[in-house]
Amino acid sequence: MTELQNLDDSMFEKLEDSEKNTEFIAMESKTYLRDAWDCFKKNRLALAGLIFLLFMIIMAVAVPILSPYTYDSQNLDVRNALPSMAHPLGTDKLGRDILVRLMFGARISLMVGFVAAFLNLIIGVVYGGISGYAGGKVDMVMMRVIDCIYSIPSMLYVILIMMVFGSNIGSVLLGICVSSWIGMARQVRTQVQTLKQQEFALAAYVIGAGKLRILFKHLIINCMGPIIVSTTLMVPEAIFTESFLAFIGIGISLPQASWGTLASEARSVIQSYPLQIVWPVLAICLTVLSLNFIGDGIGEALDPKNRQEV
Repeated sequence: MTELQNLDDSMFEKLEDSEKNTEFIAMESKTYLRDAWDCFKKNRLALAGLIFLLFMIIMAVAVPILSPYTYDSQNLDVRNALPSMAHPLGTDKLGRDILVRLMFGARISLMVGFVAAFLNLIIGVVYGGISGYAGGKVDMVMMRVIDCIYSIPSMLYVILIMMVFGSNIGSVLLGICVSSWIGMARQVRTQVQTLKQQEFALAAYVIGAGKLRILFKHLIINCMGPIIVSTTLMVPEAIFTESFLAFIGIGISLPQASWGTLASEARSVIQSYPLQIVWPVLAICLTVLSLNFIGDGIGEALDPKNRQEV
């Protein structure tokens, strides 16, 4: 026994503490959201779009509060003034500060975009989820209702709603949301029809889970990636729709300012003061472009198949 112990001591030597775990390799543990955020940051266009959007939101909140001017205050002595220290973006034909009106318009346009996208998300997910999970005659009837709504031009809905409820933010939101949720509903329906045949959904049904629990706790959760991407892309679409409605005169009523109303007002002086129409058009284009970049970045971050190492 003693000879065996001596043999073991000669063959094996204890390592010092400093030499232990020198070849130990470990990866940092990350949650799904943390991993998606790290992937999103690698997309420079998406990150730049997010920074610009946050900057626009901060300016929209701060500028109307901190500025000595209001969005509707007029000063006929400085009509159509060029950019200066007092008025960084100049003034319009009534002497109102364009920067303040542009940032006040950002409040309305961004609020319409995000609220419309949120409402379309709720309606589309619930309607499409029920249609896809129920199937059969329920699905057929619900899809025919969608076909009927989609067959009528969305502009007709907006005009009729404006005639009944007047030109205000609520009417614009209602007009945008009447038919905009259809695309989301169809997408969710397709996803749910595919997922409800998977083993995890059948297992939940076998152990006694209710239909609503299976739909919202199992099926909807597993298709949140495409849903989030579609919701992100709904925001610029709603902003552009609101701006277009205001530009043709059936959107937000004056003296309230949105980017569309600013562009519509500047159209009358475009030949004499073309710079006035540049600011709202530039704000619309950059914001819509940023939101599209963010949507693409989120889609890449949430889908592992599309991730690219940088």
